[in-house]
Amino acid sequence: MEKRFIALIILLLLLGASCSNDKDKPDAYGSFEATEITVSALANGKIMLFNIEEGQLLDSNQMIGFIDTTDLHLKKLQTIGQKEVTMSRREDLESQIAVQEQNRDNILIEKKRVINLLKDGAATTKQLDDINSSLSMIEKQIASIKTQFGGVDNQVASTDQQIAQFRESIKNGRIVNPVKGTVLTKFAENNEVATYGKPLYKIADLREMLLRVYVSGSQLPNIRIGDRVEVRYDKDEQTNAKTGGIVSWISQTAEFTPKTIQTKEERVNLVYAVKVRVQNDGALKIGMPGEIKLIAH
Repeated sequence: MEKRFIALIILLLLLGASCSNDKDKPDAYGSFEATEITVSALANGKIMLFNIEEGQLLDSNQMIGFIDTTDLHLKKLQTIGQKEVTMSRREDLESQIAVQEQNRDNILIEKKRVINLLKDGAATTKQLDDINSSLSMIEKQIASIKTQFGGVDNQVASTDQQIAQFRESIKNGRIVNPVKGTVLTKFAENNEVATYGKPLYKIADLREMLLRVYVSGSQLPNIRIGDRVEVRYDKDEQTNAKTGGIVSWISQTAEFTPKTIQTKEERVNLVYAVKVRVQNDGALKIGMPGEIKLIAH
């Protein structure tokens, strides 16, 4: 009788432990990831300076190197010279107009004198006709000169655009880090030749990680964007570390469970991907396995 009683107690303890383990069982598994950005070259040329290392923390808008843009600088100077030549043509046209306008003013004075003389009979109608003909010719010459301003102004505008493009291209020769984060991979070195679009390095902000997990269709109604969940990851071989996380994204379409997540039997099930934002104190790494436990509302 005593043995039966002891056996019953042991059985109850085992059942209690089993229930406790089931209660503490994770609701979903996955791995940590981060938003990775590949920074590429925006100019063609030799990399003159690029002193970063993998694992280095960079600030946003930090200049970390530059690509040789000497050729672009020389082309910019050449275009500025062309603009100056074109502007001098405009000044020459303005001088020509000033001369013609002075001639016109002189003839107008002469015309006024001839009109007065004509009243007194001291001048002829032909003299007045000749003056009017000269005035008409000058007006046509002034109009002809003014029509050339359009072409000159268009050339100036075109060279201004070219100069602006060269300046922007020279500016793009500076390698500026776009976001604060940690350098994950470096793809280029000093003295290599870069081409537009060539990847230089990969960076990610590791202060906040994403845990991508997969939940079943039956679990989906119990999880919403904005929910807080318990996040677990390996602390050592036997224990887990725990922290909090917030659900930031839930997939709208089902997919087969990734092979790296569950057993072979479970991999045939349809699941929904979920992303959980987790603040990182440095313990979390990209690719590290993790799990979540839903918190009851």
